[in-house]
Amino acid sequence: MQLALFLIFGVLAVLAGLNLLAQRHPINSALSLIVVMLSLAVLYWSLGAEFLAAAQVIVYSGAIMVLFLFVIMLLNAGEEVRSKGSKVASLIGFPGAAAIFCVLSFAFLSERDKLGMTTLGGDLTGATSNITEISHVLFTSLLLPFEVTSILILVAILGAVVLARKEL
Repeated sequence: MQLALFLIFGVLAVLAGLNLLAQRHPINSALSLIVVMLSLAVLYWSLGAEFLAAAQVIVYSGAIMVLFLFVIMLLNAGEEVRSKGSKVASLIGFPGAAAIFCVLSFAFLSERDKLGMTTLGGDLTGATSNITEISHVLFTSLLLPFEVTSILILVAILGAVVLARKEL
């Protein structure tokens, strides 16, 4: 099952990376980059690195891509050309999404059965995960650098807004 997940999302990441390079419009390239980042998150998750998968989705697919799109919009990348859409995407998109949904559902259900969990919560008394360990270190000994980083990001966003503001 892990081999199937790796092959599906590895090929998806490579194809989305090639699509990123082939696109002429920067917003379409940014959307392809989001697909690459989400595919990498699934690959991290399949390797047992849940924290890296969550960080990949939250930090890269979420925050960084929002900043990329924000910069693209501020630079006024040009007029959006209205198109009818890609015929390849309409032919492959829905069956591909259904296949990925089926594979992920099978993987989640088979893992739940292997662990003996009959409910969604499961009984994990006494067990600690790597997310618990990382969050404990992050919010105890590394709390100050974590908060300083968030303030620096906020200052950078405010600086971008001030620089992009047009005088009335």
